[in-house]
Amino acid sequence: MTLTTFALVRHGQTDWNAQRRLQGSTDIPLNDVGRGQAREAVAALSGYGWDAIVSSPLSRAAETAGLIAHGLGMRVARHIPELTERSFGPAEGMQAGPELEALRVPGGFRDAESEDEAASRGLAALEGLADEFRGGRVLVVAHGTLLRVSLSRAIGRTLQSVDNAALNLAHHHADEGWQLEYFNGERVAIAAQG
Repeated sequence: MTLTTFALVRHGQTDWNAQRRLQGSTDIPLNDVGRGQAREAVAALSGYGWDAIVSSPLSRAAETAGLIAHGLGMRVARHIPELTERSFGPAEGMQAGPELEALRVPGGFRDAESEDEAASRGLAALEGLADEFRGGRVLVVAHGTLLRVSLSRAIGRTLQSVDNAALNLAHHHADEGWQLEYFNGERVAIAAQG
């Protein structure tokens, strides 16, 4: 049985996170709190011996990955477009309220990527990395919604929101599917799905 281990880390905080605005694929940079969260994440990630670090190309994830890589004495191997956050279309930049609610449709927002589409794209990217780094350890820096929907599909259970720069540790078994060991820095017991 071949086991590939993943750390799946959401980028650090941005001003839009702090303002509770939908970011989606809008390229919003880290703020100082987010940079601190990225540096603090190194402690939880340092004991694993990572083979590669990859990230979304959006600046908040790329900078988080760069700060973590620096702390681990590594370099970011590459930026993977398929790890970009789910597009929320015209809802991006909005906060909760009547304008946002007016854009809601079943499964998301009008003229936006659906949750199902984002989960398919994200999980395909992770499974591609599992094939590429079979038996290795890969640190992935991406985005909250993309990680949540991809992991939820992988394990067959709906997960809650992913915290900024928290440890999410998952294992991909070549024959048995995915198992989640840590979510938002806490150990969990979620069975593998095929």
